[in-house]
Amino acid sequence: MKTNLNFKNSYEVLSSMSSNNAKFEVLEWKQLKGGESLNSSVATYFMKESEIKLKALRIKINNSTVKLEAGALHYLKGNIEITSKMGGLKGLGKKMFNSAVTKETVMKPEYSGMGEIYTEPTFGHFALIELENEEIIVDDGIFYACEGNIEVGSIMQKNLSSALLGNEGLFQTRIKGNGIVALEIPVPESEIIKVNLNNETLKVDGNIALLRTGKIDFTVEKSSKSLISSATSGEGFLNVFRGTGEVWLAPTQTIYHRLDLYGLSGMTNPGGSSNTTV
Repeated sequence: MKTNLNFKNSYEVLSSMSSNNAKFEVLEWKQLKGGESLNSSVATYFMKESEIKLKALRIKINNSTVKLEAGALHYLKGNIEITSKMGGLKGLGKKMFNSAVTKETVMKPEYSGMGEIYTEPTFGHFALIELENEEIIVDDGIFYACEGNIEVGSIMQKNLSSALLGNEGLFQTRIKGNGIVALEIPVPESEIIKVNLNNETLKVDGNIALLRTGKIDFTVEKSSKSLISSATSGEGFLNVFRGTGEVWLAPTQTIYHRLDLYGLSGMTNPGGSSNTTV
């Protein structure tokens, strides 16, 4: 079939990661031009000016298996079979428990065979990670896809302070194994600060940690030795990470949240005389 259009892909590969049997790619649309109404045209104009772009995952598999969050599939091509393994009553019970405590979906469909899988377009952001027989603990709800031999489950906090005061709940999502993992993160990966610890301590004010490796311990502690000092310092309790490994921090996440709630008029700098209040 011939057309008179000089067609070029309207999207580009933003990032990619490959293993022996799979390739994960983050696709990004350069610009949306298909608005059919005034409202959608105005919205796409402001998205262009703000550099808000649509993204999706493309996963190429070669006689292998990948897992996706339920509902993530948009379309696929090739000889690919979709299954949802429950693992009997015991396996279903475990999946339902993990879903209840970590906010992940109960079932994660598996896609096996050879071909390409495309996920639903989103204005969110993705990060690709390759695990080498290791585990990571991530924020609830940010797991998106992985290779089939990766295990996605839950892990209980080691102490009550982490569960009661850390805003993380009693359980968190644990991902372990060998292969590629895709996470849907709340900010662009370029805005994430990846802190490497070597038998060190990291103290964080607020719930901005998205990920930590399995050898990092997490607790919640007073910012000072005494309750009075903690109260007068204005910091109260801090999230504390100890050990050797990596912690991902998303400091800009709270800024976007405040902008959504209050706009620019709600943005201030309590640490100095200058501020962004308008």
